Amino acid sequence: MEELEFILLKQRIVIEEILFIFGEDKQKPMTDYFPLQEVRRFDLQKDPIPVKWYLRPIIWLLCFPVFWLHRSKIHRIAMKHVKPPYLLLCNHNAFYDFMVATVANFPHQPYYVVAVDGFIGRENLMRGVGCILKRKFTNDLSLVRHIRQVLDRGKIATLYAEARYSLCGTNAVLPESLGKLVKLCKVPVVTLITHGHHIDAPFWQGSNPRSKMLKTEAEFKQILTADQVKEMSVEDINRTINNAYFYDDFAWQKQNRVRVTAKDRARALHKVLYKCPHCGTEYRMDSHDTILECKHCGHKWEMNEYGELQALEGETYYSHIPDWYEWERACVREEVEEGTYKLDVQCKVNSLPNSKGFICVGDGHLVHDMDGFHLSGTYQGKDWQLEIPAKSLYSVHIEYNYIGEHRDCVDLNTLKDTFYCFPYGEDFAVTKVALATEELYNYFNKK
Repeated sequence: MEELEFILLKQRIVIEEILFIFGEDKQKPMTDYFPLQEVRRFDLQKDPIPVKWYLRPIIWLLCFPVFWLHRSKIHRIAMKHVKPPYLLLCNHNAFYDFMVATVANFPHQPYYVVAVDGFIGRENLMRGVGCILKRKFTNDLSLVRHIRQVLDRGKIATLYAEARYSLCGTNAVLPESLGKLVKLCKVPVVTLITHGHHIDAPFWQGSNPRSKMLKTEAEFKQILTADQVKEMSVEDINRTINNAYFYDDFAWQKQNRVRVTAKDRARALHKVLYKCPHCGTEYRMDSHDTILECKHCGHKWEMNEYGELQALEGETYYSHIPDWYEWERACVREEVEEGTYKLDVQCKVNSLPNSKGFICVGDGHLVHDMDGFHLSGTYQGKDWQLEIPAKSLYSVHIEYNYIGEHRDCVDLNTLKDTFYCFPYGEDFAVTKVALATEELYNYFNKK
């Protein structure tokens, strides 16, 4: 009887911790029918395993040479007496981020929270090097337990808290639950903020942009001690983390006079800068070589070697790329406040239930409006749908020219599946979908 009472007490504590982090009102309500009912799913409950000893030297051999070729520098701040366990929070601009994090923490091997598509065809290997499985932008209760397990073992738990690559080299929104997670973990908090990775390999040039092997730098800094975590409020912890996460790679490039001589440095820039500030037209921007142009009005800009834009004729409007991006955000915010925002497209839908790879479930109908996401389709004669309310999703993951399909996509997640949606046609921009998701969340939660 006493043993049963002890088990029930432990369950109650776990439930209280879960509600403390996510809050009952933050659980994502949704209706769905999964088209692939009988397919094996990723096991999100599986505990992280110790890093295989024989893989650690291989990881170092892969990371250190690339780090040296980049001539990267790591500035250590308030790290002299910091030892694991600690929670490591990183920004995310390129795959090279993982290599810098490995070097920064040497000889310790961090455990990384990694999105499910990183496990395709190599799940056992990824788990063997310390990767923890996660579906993006879902309230995955098992993740909290896994992070606690890693820290209880005296290791480093690493989160790329923005949960996606930066779209234009600036910081993205962080989840409100992050401060609660930190409070629960009761360990020091360290940040690794890199500068120049977005300039070296811009995310808007595709899923695997070619590295220019530029010189980069990073700040490896303890921002909270365990005692501070214990004493501070959740709000103060979140404020401290958000202040530490501020970065702007294009401003860093200009300030440090980092030259990019690549002849195609503006290629695919229109993926982010989808709206013309000269005529106000959406989805008619194009880019090639060093030129960004509007196909509707003919206005053209050139991107110089320091990442600045200059109009070939007439007004430049925005020489700093993040300023243009934030202007687009303001335009989307206006649509949201007026209640007119809507995307309605047909799309191809790929499902990612497990590490064997994508399964095409056919064409779907994707609507993103003031109510949130609505995705529906038919598979093997049965209708299915997924609905995610706007007030429950603070951000969304998008991809440019994604591997396999070579098209832009929006991916929507549940705990059981991930749906990669590839819209048909040209009258859309996944960047706008990402901006609208964040602005809708802010609008409804402030309201």
